Amino acid sequence: MHRLLFALVVFAALLPSVHAESGWKAGAASVVITPDDFLWMAGYGARTAPAANKRTELFAKALALEDAEGNLGVILTLDLIGIDREFAGKVTAKLKESYGLTRPQIALCTSHTHSGPVVGRNLGPLHYYSVDEEQQKKIDAYAEVLLGKIHSVTGFAIAALAPARLQSGSGKCTFAVNRRENTEKEVPALRGKGLLKGPSDHDVPVLSVRSEDGDLRAVLFGYACHATVLGGQEWNGDYPGYAQAALEKQYPGAIALFWAGCGGDQNPVPRREITLAEQYGAELAARVGDVLKATMPELSPRLETRYREIAAPLDPLPTLSQLQENATSHNRFEVARAKFLIRKLEKKGALEGSYPYPIGVWNLGDTIDFVFLGGEVVVDFALRLKKERRGTSTWVAGYSNDVMAYIPSRRVLDEGGYEGGGSHVYYGLPSLWAPSIEEDIVKAVHEIGKK
Repeated sequence: MHRLLFALVVFAALLPSVHAESGWKAGAASVVITPDDFLWMAGYGARTAPAANKRTELFAKALALEDAEGNLGVILTLDLIGIDREFAGKVTAKLKESYGLTRPQIALCTSHTHSGPVVGRNLGPLHYYSVDEEQQKKIDAYAEVLLGKIHSVTGFAIAALAPARLQSGSGKCTFAVNRRENTEKEVPALRGKGLLKGPSDHDVPVLSVRSEDGDLRAVLFGYACHATVLGGQEWNGDYPGYAQAALEKQYPGAIALFWAGCGGDQNPVPRREITLAEQYGAELAARVGDVLKATMPELSPRLETRYREIAAPLDPLPTLSQLQENATSHNRFEVARAKFLIRKLEKKGALEGSYPYPIGVWNLGDTIDFVFLGGEVVVDFALRLKKERRGTSTWVAGYSNDVMAYIPSRRVLDEGGYEGGGSHVYYGLPSLWAPSIEEDIVKAVHEIGKK
């Protein structure tokens, strides 16, 4: 389905031309990216068949922002589990070729829905290398279609640039639960008694884009929680999709864009029912609505976009003999990873001892620090960066630009468990992160986004 939805296309005609050089310009656009074919779904290794139905559409959306000096940035939000480094590189290269966008000007954010398609080699051992050749061809074909749609939606957002007012605020939403510290079946009782354990980030950052006469044209918002209410075999945007749909229904003509925060260790609980995904989506949309109805400070028209990749160190790498042993495992995902790494080792002669980890830091109006971190980042990073920078005016997105693994804090890495290391097999990294991973990332954020 190639239907495009646009916001701000007629924006410029509504405003006097005197504003064109004096403040923000913004443009937004949306495109359906639901696969036409029922290919393999991303997120759960227990699935044994491709998608079989569609419950909701999936979208790619773009928000283009230009400040008074002509500095331009584009935030792309995707109703997908994630993208890998190779696909992100194709996207950014294509956007540079067509629109002149440099890497710092592009932020790729995914919702992490577990009811969307496999994209390229993201979660390769879990999906791509574990399915047959026919499914691999379908996955590759979809990635090419997706690339084209991201390119198109970006162009439409840029073409829609027109004078705008940007405002920011922050709300609260509490359905996210620390899954490492709370047994799922006990959560309702613990919540009722106020006894939930472990850190969470219940902030709901909101950026509104309005015409000068006050009409809402776009709303960008985030939340730190896995999009794992649903399993099954249906395409579905999960709670982030329902939240965006609810906001667009409440504010006709506006485009709602969602980015996932540092929810690597956070789950929506209870879950596993469509009604719960709808309920959480409605709840999140309501909290965004509360912020939109309140007094929101206006952002001065200044945008700075920065991006860097750091060499994030890995623990000691496996030997060829260890990989060959892993290739005989009873765990098919361990086997898929081992074979993938053996091929890589034979081709390149060695495995890399670090990973080019992506970090973006944008400053909006001297007020908002917007940090974009790759991977499935645990909540400790957001809580720490807010404390060390600008509190609720520091927005920390995970699942951005490249989702290559879980990103544990030093605490979670030391504790171990799924987020601390067990998940690496599904992504294909050869070993765990080195103990310095948290400090390396936080230090780089501070260096890139100097206050």
